[in-house]
Amino acid sequence: MIEFEHVSKHYGDSTVAVADFSARIPAHTTTVLVGSSGSGKTTLLRMVNRMVEPTGGRVLIDGEDIAGTDPVALRRRIGYVMQSGGLMPHRSVLDNIATVPRLLGTSRADAHRRAADLMELVGLAPTLAKRYPAQLSGGQQQRVGVARALAADPNILLMDEPFAAVDPIVRADLQAELVRLQDELGKTIVFVTHDMDEALLLGDQIIILEEGAQVAQRGTGPEILAAPANDFVAGFLGLHRGTRTLHVRDNTQGRIVVDERGRAAGRLAEGP
Repeated sequence: MIEFEHVSKHYGDSTVAVADFSARIPAHTTTVLVGSSGSGKTTLLRMVNRMVEPTGGRVLIDGEDIAGTDPVALRRRIGYVMQSGGLMPHRSVLDNIATVPRLLGTSRADAHRRAADLMELVGLAPTLAKRYPAQLSGGQQQRVGVARALAADPNILLMDEPFAAVDPIVRADLQAELVRLQDELGKTIVFVTHDMDEALLLGDQIIILEEGAQVAQRGTGPEILAAPANDFVAGFLGLHRGTRTLHVRDNTQGRIVVDERGRAAGRLAEGP
C-alpha cells in the first residue's frame, strides 16, 4: 500500500504545486489521479519514487517512510512508464526491456529471456526484438515502455499519461491491454491522466484533483458518475453537455448511461 500523509510541494516563494494532499493507494489495485494541467497529479506520482521530494508530509510504502530509502534503489524496484516512452534510442527493444534487471545484476542471457517473455506478455512480436525505438510505431514504443517497467517484477507501477501521445484507436488497444495485464498481474498501479473516460475505464479508485492537488472527489467510477460532488466534477465529467455514455470498469463490465445531473439513468450490456 502507498500512503500520502499531508504532503505538500512548494517551488520558490509563491508556486504551490501540492497544497496538502492525503490518500491511501490500496495494494493490487489501480488508482487514477485525474485533473487538468497544473493540478499536481504528476508531482504526486513522482513523489512515490522520489523523483520529486515533498516540501512537507510523508510518503509511505507498506508502512515505511521512503524518505529514508536510497532513491536509486527505490526507483529500481518501482516500474515507471512515461508519456514519451523514455526508451534509449541506441539500444534494441530487447536491451531496453532488460535494462533494470541488468542493473540489478541479472546476467545478460537471463535478462534477455525475461525481456522476450515480457514482449509476448504485452503483445509485441518476437521479430521486433532487435529493432530500435525509431523503427517502431508509437503504440509499439509504449508497449516496450510497459514491458521495461515490468522487467524487474515490481509491486508498484507508476504510469504518467502513458497513452496520451498515440492515436485514439491505438490508445483504446493499449488501455484494453493494461486492463488485461492488471487482471493477470495484480500490481499496485498509480495512473495519471487528464482524460476522464480513461480514468473511468481503468480506475478501481479515482481521485479528481483541482489546482494544488486539492481533492474535488474520490471514489469508484460508478460512485462519481452517480453523484458528482460539485460543479467542477460535473464539468470535468462533461455532464453539462447532456446525456452521454461512459465506459466504466466495474464488476459487470457494462456501460452506465448518465444524465446531465450525473444520475445513473440505466445500464446497457457491453457491446462488441
